[in-house]
Amino acid sequence: MNSLSVRALLVRGMLAGLAAGLLALIVAYVLGEPRVDAAIDFEDAHAHEHGEEVFSRTLQSTGGLATGVLVFGVAIGGIAALAFCVALGRIGRFGPRATAAFVSLGALLTVYVVPFLKYPANPPSVGDPDTIGKRTALYFLMIALSVLLAVAAVILGKRLAPRLGNWNATVAASVAFLVAVGLAYAFLPAVNELPKDFPAMLLWKFRLAALAIQVTLWAGFGLVFGYLAERLLVPKAAAAEPRGTGVDSKAAAAH
Repeated sequence: MNSLSVRALLVRGMLAGLAAGLLALIVAYVLGEPRVDAAIDFEDAHAHEHGEEVFSRTLQSTGGLATGVLVFGVAIGGIAALAFCVALGRIGRFGPRATAAFVSLGALLTVYVVPFLKYPANPPSVGDPDTIGKRTALYFLMIALSVLLAVAAVILGKRLAPRLGNWNATVAASVAFLVAVGLAYAFLPAVNELPKDFPAMLLWKFRLAALAIQVTLWAGFGLVFGYLAERLLVPKAAAAEPRGTGVDSKAAAAH
């Protein structure tokens, strides 16, 4: 793959990320914002002091939400497009659409689901403000470990494939990945700063909404980018007359 193709795929990845971000924005506004409002109401009812709002809640739930989701979508679209360039032809004999689907699924699992199971998303009023730095560092550490372990599992699977076969090598690499992730879960410290009287149903719905946003984002990216990448890399042959048809027909007419 030459630099021109990589540049074209990068642009298409960012466009696909923007489109996926629009879909995720709808899900975030419909499913996520009502839970955020409910969590803020809980926080206001239990707070002894109320801080001054720099931005109104209306601006946060509209312009702020749109900016954050769309910028994130464009950013991850570009990064995923580069990952696609590396993966194409190296993870199996898959076409652009299938490779895009695998990259999107792998990114969803490694970048979000695996860290989410250890450090799930929390709504406002959950978490001690004094530990936000520690919690953020642990979360990004879990993301880094998940991605590195996934890459190691892919390499392990490819090396085992000649001896074990593709299926057995995939199973062995997957088991190794799960064991390594389990060890990471066990050794990394847990974070449990949930207020005692916080509604369990609200917490559950907020986390489901957060998961739905990410699923929508990555599924949308995989579908849109797979379509764009296939059009670029596997262009359909344009319907055209056989070479020399026009000359032959004129000659036949002359005879």
